[in-house]
Amino acid sequence: MDTNTGPAANTAERERQLVCDELADAAVKLPADQGCEGTTVDQIVAAVGMSRRTFSRYFDSREDVIVHMLAEAGVHLCAELSARPADEPHAVALRHALPVFTSLSVDNPDKTLRVSRLILGTPALPARFLERQSQWQTGMTGILARRTGLDPGAELRPALAAGVALTAFQTGLRRWVDGDGTKDMDELVDQAFAVVAPALDLTTNPS
Repeated sequence: MDTNTGPAANTAERERQLVCDELADAAVKLPADQGCEGTTVDQIVAAVGMSRRTFSRYFDSREDVIVHMLAEAGVHLCAELSARPADEPHAVALRHALPVFTSLSVDNPDKTLRVSRLILGTPALPARFLERQSQWQTGMTGILARRTGLDPGAELRPALAAGVALTAFQTGLRRWVDGDGTKDMDELVDQAFAVVAPALDLTTNPS
């Protein structure tokens, strides 16, 4: 019998997710008061009544806790892109996959703004953010290659298109943060995509 599936495994995964989310919430709220560099793992675990040993079962560092919140979003991003209609223009498909991120600015604007400020404004975090983006880009590249029939090992275009789309999103995100969340993130990302849309056309061979 496979013990890794079924109700018990689902319950364990839900419990794990709850612990991770609780730690992540504390890791975001504390730096808002004292700055990320001044926040320690001991303070994070104390805020949620957990031990440092428990923390170590889930994360390696405080930075990992904050960036953890992006992991699921990346999975959903790739799922959304994979589900887009095969005949849809690639720029449109990529743009429609991004509301998994932009909707957060509407559903939970205060938390999204805090997390985004931390990631973009803390020296140790942009590198972790880029690591996540690299993972997303790899997944998106494979999906774009399947949509177009291009070989990602021989063709640069799927990887470039994925990278350009993520850069367009990050540009809109940074503008949204710089504006203290007062602007519409979807509109900002739309503006960025309007500029890069020609580079996302994988049907035209640049050579």
